[in-house]
Amino acid sequence: MDDIDYLPRAVYLSGADALVVADLHVGRSESSAVEYPLGERRDLLERLRDLLGAVGPETVVFAGDILHRFGTVSERSRETVERVVAACHDAGGDPVFVRGNHDAALDSVRDDVRDAYLAGDDPRTVVCHGHEEPPLDAERYVIGHDHPAIEIEGRRRPCFLDVPDAYRGADVLMLPAFSRLAAGVEINDARDDNLLSPLVCGLDRARPIVYDEDRAEALAFPPLESFRRLL
Repeated sequence: MDDIDYLPRAVYLSGADALVVADLHVGRSESSAVEYPLGERRDLLERLRDLLGAVGPETVVFAGDILHRFGTVSERSRETVERVVAACHDAGGDPVFVRGNHDAALDSVRDDVRDAYLAGDDPRTVVCHGHEEPPLDAERYVIGHDHPAIEIEGRRRPCFLDVPDAYRGADVLMLPAFSRLAAGVEINDARDDNLLSPLVCGLDRARPIVYDEDRAEALAFPPLESFRRLL
Protein backbone atom coordinates (compact mmCIF):
# COMPACT_ATOMS: atom_id res chain seq x y z
CA MET A 1 0.00 0.00 0.00
CA ASP A 2 2.57 2.49 -1.18
CA ASP A 3 0.02 5.25 -1.75
CA ILE A 4 -1.05 5.30 1.92
CA ASP A 5 0.42 7.66 4.49
CA TYR A 6 -0.41 6.74 8.08
CA LEU A 7 -1.32 9.58 10.40
CA PRO A 8 -2.67 9.80 13.95
CA ARG A 9 -5.92 7.76 13.72
CA ALA A 10 -6.26 8.55 10.00
CA VAL A 11 -4.77 7.81 6.60
CA TYR A 12 -3.98 9.90 3.55
CA LEU A 13 -4.54 8.24 0.17
CA SER A 14 -2.09 10.14 -2.01
CA GLY A 15 -3.41 8.75 -5.31
CA ALA A 16 -6.87 10.10 -4.54
CA ASP A 17 -5.66 13.16 -2.58
CA ALA A 18 -8.06 12.07 0.16
CA LEU A 19 -7.80 12.12 3.94
CA VAL A 20 -9.85 9.31 5.53
CA VAL A 21 -11.02 9.22 9.15
CA ALA A 22 -13.55 6.86 10.69
CA ASP A 23 -15.76 6.73 13.76
CA LEU A 24 -15.97 10.30 15.01
CA HIS A 25 -18.94 9.29 17.21
CA VAL A 26 -20.04 12.89 17.64
CA GLY A 27 -22.23 13.05 20.75
CA ARG A 28 -20.42 10.25 22.55
CA SER A 29 -19.71 12.51 25.52
CA GLU A 30 -23.42 13.33 25.81
CA SER A 31 -24.12 9.63 26.32
CA SER A 32 -21.53 9.25 29.06
CA ALA A 33 -21.24 10.40 32.63
CA VAL A 34 -17.60 11.23 31.92
CA GLU A 35 -16.68 14.25 29.80
CA TYR A 36 -13.33 14.09 28.01
CA PRO A 37 -11.08 16.67 29.72
CA LEU A 38 -10.57 18.81 26.60
CA GLY A 39 -14.22 18.54 25.57
CA GLU A 40 -15.30 16.23 22.78
CA ARG A 41 -15.86 18.92 20.15
CA ARG A 42 -12.64 20.77 20.85
CA ASP A 43 -10.62 17.57 20.80
CA LEU A 44 -12.11 16.35 17.50
CA LEU A 45 -11.72 19.70 15.77
CA GLU A 46 -8.18 20.37 16.96
CA ARG A 47 -6.92 16.99 15.78
CA LEU A 48 -8.83 17.20 12.50
CA ARG A 49 -7.42 20.67 11.78
CA ASP A 50 -3.91 19.37 12.50
CA LEU A 51 -4.40 16.63 9.90
CA LEU A 52 -5.89 19.01 7.35
CA GLY A 53 -2.98 21.37 7.82
CA ALA A 54 -0.47 18.54 7.46
CA VAL A 55 -1.72 17.08 4.17
CA GLY A 56 -4.06 19.68 2.61
CA PRO A 57 -6.33 17.08 0.98
CA GLU A 58 -8.74 17.78 -1.85
CA THR A 59 -11.26 15.39 -0.24
CA VAL A 60 -11.94 14.46 3.38
CA VAL A 61 -13.82 11.16 3.72
CA PHE A 62 -15.60 10.41 6.99
CA ALA A 63 -15.93 6.64 6.92
CA GLY A 64 -19.06 6.11 8.97
CA ASP A 65 -20.31 6.49 12.53
CA ILE A 66 -20.04 10.23 12.28
CA LEU A 67 -22.73 10.31 14.96
CA HIS A 68 -22.90 8.26 18.14
CA ARG A 69 -26.59 8.25 19.04
CA PHE A 70 -28.91 6.17 16.90
CA GLY A 71 -31.93 8.42 17.45
CA THR A 72 -32.54 12.14 17.50
CA VAL A 73 -29.52 14.37 16.85
CA SER A 74 -28.93 16.95 19.56
CA GLU A 75 -28.32 20.60 18.66
CA ARG A 76 -24.81 20.32 20.05
CA SER A 77 -24.01 17.30 17.85
CA ARG A 78 -25.54 19.03 14.83
CA GLU A 79 -23.36 22.08 15.47
CA THR A 80 -20.26 19.91 15.88
CA VAL A 81 -20.86 18.33 12.46
CA GLU A 82 -21.29 21.82 10.98
CA ARG A 83 -17.95 22.86 12.47
CA VAL A 84 -16.31 19.72 11.06
CA VAL A 85 -17.60 20.71 7.62
CA ALA A 86 -16.37 24.28 8.10
CA ALA A 87 -12.92 23.04 9.11
CA CYS A 88 -12.70 21.02 5.87
CA HIS A 89 -13.81 23.97 3.74
CA ASP A 90 -11.42 26.33 5.51
CA ALA A 91 -8.57 23.97 4.59
CA GLY A 92 -9.72 23.71 0.96
CA GLY A 93 -11.11 20.20 1.34
CA ASP A 94 -14.43 18.77 0.21
CA PRO A 95 -16.08 16.66 2.98
CA VAL A 96 -17.66 13.34 2.03
CA PHE A 97 -19.90 11.52 4.53
CA VAL A 98 -20.20 7.73 4.37
CA ARG A 99 -22.97 6.11 6.36
CA GLY A 100 -22.20 3.88 9.36
CA ASN A 101 -24.45 1.75 11.52
CA HIS A 102 -24.78 4.58 14.07
CA ASP A 103 -25.79 7.09 11.40
CA ALA A 104 -29.52 6.41 11.15
CA ALA A 105 -30.23 10.10 11.78
CA LEU A 106 -27.34 11.54 9.75
CA ASP A 107 -29.65 12.35 6.83
CA SER A 108 -31.36 14.91 9.06
CA VAL A 109 -28.00 16.69 9.37
CA ARG A 110 -26.57 16.23 5.86
CA ASP A 111 -28.32 15.68 2.54
CA ASP A 112 -25.28 14.17 0.81
CA VAL A 113 -24.68 10.97 2.81
CA ARG A 114 -23.62 7.95 0.77
CA ASP A 115 -23.07 4.25 1.45
CA ALA A 116 -19.56 4.11 -0.02
CA TYR A 117 -17.02 6.32 -1.76
CA LEU A 118 -14.74 5.40 -4.65
CA ALA A 119 -11.37 6.85 -3.66
CA GLY A 120 -9.13 5.74 -6.50
CA ASP A 121 -8.86 3.38 -9.45
CA ASP A 122 -5.28 2.14 -9.15
CA PRO A 123 -5.87 0.11 -7.09
CA ARG A 124 -9.62 0.48 -7.14
CA THR A 125 -10.23 1.66 -3.58
CA VAL A 126 -13.59 1.94 -1.86
CA VAL A 127 -14.12 3.64 1.48
CA CYS A 128 -17.09 2.29 3.44
CA HIS A 129 -17.86 1.86 7.11
CA GLY A 130 -17.45 -1.91 7.13
CA HIS A 131 -20.55 -2.89 9.10
CA GLU A 132 -22.22 -4.56 6.12
CA GLU A 133 -21.43 -5.96 2.68
CA PRO A 134 -20.11 -3.10 0.51
CA PRO A 135 -22.21 -1.85 -2.42
CA LEU A 136 -19.16 -1.46 -4.71
CA ASP A 137 -16.52 -3.94 -5.85
CA ALA A 138 -12.93 -3.02 -5.13
CA GLU A 139 -9.37 -4.28 -4.97
CA ARG A 140 -9.00 -2.56 -1.60
CA TYR A 141 -11.45 -1.45 1.07
CA VAL A 142 -10.72 1.19 3.69
CA ILE A 143 -13.08 0.80 6.64
CA GLY A 144 -13.68 1.56 10.30
CA HIS A 145 -16.36 0.08 12.57
CA ASP A 146 -14.45 -2.14 15.03
CA HIS A 147 -12.06 0.46 16.54
CA PRO A 148 -9.02 -1.87 16.70
CA ALA A 149 -6.46 -1.39 19.47
CA ILE A 150 -3.44 -3.34 20.67
CA GLU A 151 -1.73 -3.62 24.04
CA ILE A 152 2.06 -3.42 23.91
CA GLU A 153 4.15 -3.41 27.09
CA GLY A 154 1.08 -2.67 29.16
CA ARG A 155 -0.03 0.30 27.08
CA ARG A 156 -3.21 0.17 24.99
CA ARG A 157 -2.77 1.88 21.62
CA PRO A 158 -5.18 2.47 18.73
CA CYS A 159 -3.99 0.61 15.66
CA PHE A 160 -4.67 0.04 12.00
CA LEU A 161 -5.19 -3.47 10.64
CA ASP A 162 -3.75 -4.24 7.20
CA VAL A 163 -5.41 -7.50 6.12
CA PRO A 164 -4.48 -9.00 2.73
CA ASP A 165 -7.13 -10.94 0.77
CA ALA A 166 -9.61 -10.29 3.54
CA TYR A 167 -12.81 -9.92 1.52
CA ARG A 168 -13.44 -11.69 -1.80
CA GLY A 169 -9.78 -11.41 -2.71
CA ALA A 170 -9.58 -7.71 -1.86
CA ASP A 171 -7.29 -6.23 0.76
CA VAL A 172 -8.85 -4.45 3.73
CA LEU A 173 -7.40 -1.65 5.80
CA MET A 174 -9.30 -1.07 9.05
CA LEU A 175 -8.78 2.29 10.77
CA PRO A 176 -8.87 2.98 14.50
CA ALA A 177 -11.63 5.22 15.83
CA PHE A 178 -10.91 8.92 15.42
CA SER A 179 -12.87 9.53 18.61
CA ARG A 180 -10.73 9.02 21.68
CA LEU A 181 -13.86 8.21 23.69
CA ALA A 182 -14.91 5.16 21.66
CA ALA A 183 -14.06 1.78 23.11
CA GLY A 184 -12.85 -0.84 20.66
CA VAL A 185 -11.67 -4.37 20.11
CA GLU A 186 -8.30 -5.28 21.59
CA ILE A 187 -6.76 -7.51 18.97
CA ASN A 188 -3.97 -9.18 20.98
CA ASP A 189 -5.92 -12.41 21.38
CA ALA A 190 -8.81 -11.67 19.01
CA ARG A 191 -10.06 -14.11 16.42
CA ASP A 192 -12.26 -13.54 13.37
CA ASP A 193 -15.49 -13.84 15.34
CA ASN A 194 -14.39 -11.09 17.74
CA LEU A 195 -14.68 -8.53 14.94
CA LEU A 196 -18.10 -7.34 13.84
CA SER A 197 -17.15 -6.36 10.29
CA PRO A 198 -18.04 -8.95 7.64
CA LEU A 199 -15.17 -7.65 5.51
CA VAL A 200 -12.37 -9.07 7.67
CA CYS A 201 -11.58 -12.75 7.38
CA GLY A 202 -8.21 -14.23 8.27
CA LEU A 203 -7.35 -12.01 11.21
CA ASP A 204 -4.21 -14.05 11.84
CA ARG A 205 -2.83 -12.54 8.61
CA ALA A 206 -3.56 -8.98 9.75
CA ARG A 207 -0.56 -6.71 10.29
CA PRO A 208 -1.10 -4.23 13.13
CA ILE A 209 0.20 -0.73 12.38
CA VAL A 210 0.63 1.72 15.24
CA TYR A 211 1.22 5.41 14.70
CA ASP A 212 3.77 6.57 17.26
CA GLU A 213 2.97 10.23 17.86
CA ASP A 214 6.15 10.77 19.88
CA ARG A 215 8.28 9.66 16.92
CA ALA A 216 5.79 10.90 14.28
CA GLU A 217 5.99 7.64 12.37
CA ALA A 218 3.97 4.50 11.71
CA LEU A 219 5.32 1.25 13.15
CA ALA A 220 4.34 -1.85 11.17
CA PHE A 221 4.37 -5.19 12.98
CA PRO A 222 4.39 -8.76 11.66
CA PRO A 223 1.10 -10.59 11.06
CA LEU A 224 -0.78 -11.35 14.25
CA GLU A 225 -0.23 -15.08 13.86
CA SER A 226 3.49 -14.63 14.57
CA PHE A 227 3.36 -11.37 16.50
CA ARG A 228 1.10 -12.73 19.27
CA ARG A 229 4.00 -14.78 20.62
CA LEU A 230 5.95 -11.57 21.24
CA LEU A 231 3.20 -9.75 23.13
